[in-house]
Amino acid sequence: MTRALTPRRYGVPVSAVLALLSSVLWGASDFVGGMLSKRLPAITVVASSQLVGLLTMTVFVLAGHPLRGTAWVAYAVPAGLVGSLALCAFYVALSSGTMGVVAPIAATGAAVPALLGVAFGDQPSAVVWAGMVVAVLGTVLASGPDLRGGVAVRPVTLAAVSAVGFGLVLFLIDRGADTSLVSTLWGMRLTSCLVFAALALRVRSLGGVGPRDLPWLVPIGLGDLGANALFAIAASMGMVSVVGVLSSLYPVATILLARIVLQERLQRVQMLGVVVSLLGVVAIAAG
Repeated sequence: MTRALTPRRYGVPVSAVLALLSSVLWGASDFVGGMLSKRLPAITVVASSQLVGLLTMTVFVLAGHPLRGTAWVAYAVPAGLVGSLALCAFYVALSSGTMGVVAPIAATGAAVPALLGVAFGDQPSAVVWAGMVVAVLGTVLASGPDLRGGVAVRPVTLAAVSAVGFGLVLFLIDRGADTSLVSTLWGMRLTSCLVFAALALRVRSLGGVGPRDLPWLVPIGLGDLGANALFAIAASMGMVSVVGVLSSLYPVATILLARIVLQERLQRVQMLGVVVSLLGVVAIAAG
């Protein structure tokens, strides 16, 4: 059975707003995570923030929102596994390659939920399709693509893997939320934490996380968790193909925060990318 092809009770505009809010939260989480990763290994930051998310969801479940059935397991477990692997691939790519190449490739993962959404019944209009293409292009440009030659194969391959992984996770969250959003988010965090716990046992290290890191880790974990929830709610109101693209504009939020907080200067191509992304959003909303 395919999903509804028309906007749901609240309509497309609200779903678009929620999707954009999820991209802001993801972008802010990435920004704070990047700051903390200057002191700790990136994979340690990701694992610890996932633990924050798991603890938060566990409290939520115990507070009166119990797990419902088992249908969500089929989506939560692969989403947790794929998400963990995608994050690992992404951070290894960042550490071994040029960020101006890796980040734009990872941002193209927005195409995955778009294509899967269409395959499962979404029917965006021509204007919306154009807006989605423009938005993805703008996100790639806003990431600051390095157009010079001499790109290594390994980081590019890992970035492509992370792009596909991120896109699949968005689609799986959407499907799992149809059965139970709370259960899906809890199951994802549990799976991710088990994966990272296994890695910690393998290397016999917890990565050096201390109490002083909590003020950083808590907003990262809560931001990522909140973004997942907003995305799932937005996708339940509209088409996952459209919501997936809007939620994947997080690099724009990250680079704008870097400009505001760290006073980082933007390249001309990044400024162009921000404008192009906004034009894409306007086209999607108009469509």
